Amino acid sequence: MKQLHCQVSSIESLTPAVFCVLLELPEAISFAGGQYLQVVMDERDKRPFSIASCPSKTDTLELHIGAADDNPYALEVLQKMREDKAVTIEVPLGDAWYREDSERPLILIAGGTGFSYTWSILQDHLRKDPKRPVTLYWGGRKADDLYFDRKLLELSERNPAFSYRPVIEEAQAGWHGAVGLVHHAVLAEQGELSDADVYVAGRFEMVRRIRDDFQSRGLPLNQLYGDALAFI
Repeated sequence: MKQLHCQVSSIESLTPAVFCVLLELPEAISFAGGQYLQVVMDERDKRPFSIASCPSKTDTLELHIGAADDNPYALEVLQKMREDKAVTIEVPLGDAWYREDSERPLILIAGGTGFSYTWSILQDHLRKDPKRPVTLYWGGRKADDLYFDRKLLELSERNPAFSYRPVIEEAQAGWHGAVGLVHHAVLAEQGELSDADVYVAGRFEMVRRIRDDFQSRGLPLNQLYGDALAFI
């Protein structure tokens, strides 16, 4: 792990409550798909965010920060980035990184901005092992929450081994994905979970349910990856 002082290259809105932040690194770094960084607010206040970048990009880091009005934890970080145009980070962190030496198919499950974790893994996987099957389930409350929906649909059309399964709770006519909770869609569609490596990111309650429900369906816990699992 290194502590680096980075310039904030850009902050762009993906939705009214989600922002894409691009950080310029002072030196090239190495990290694994699915790792995260901590923004250093002060020595006692370090706030984690998943890295959305593919590990092949070594001089910049992309973050997807969910910062609704009721989330001061993230809003304060964005405010600091906007005001200072720079930020100190600690990177890389996390043990739930992409296991490229496995031969099992991948199931990636994201809730909300937990997508940034799975996006890093997906990019890394398609670059290194594009023939090994990978399915991404991304859940949100409504369609607009899935801010890379079109990009993922196009990516799945270009990559035969990649399947994209969007899931929302509140659907309107013409919706092209599943309706309900994201992990219910996984359970409804997937057969032998023990045959897959499962990567998950989202709210702790969602990750807890996935751990319990998937284990009861035969998924060994050593094939389930997510940094939230260390805290639930």
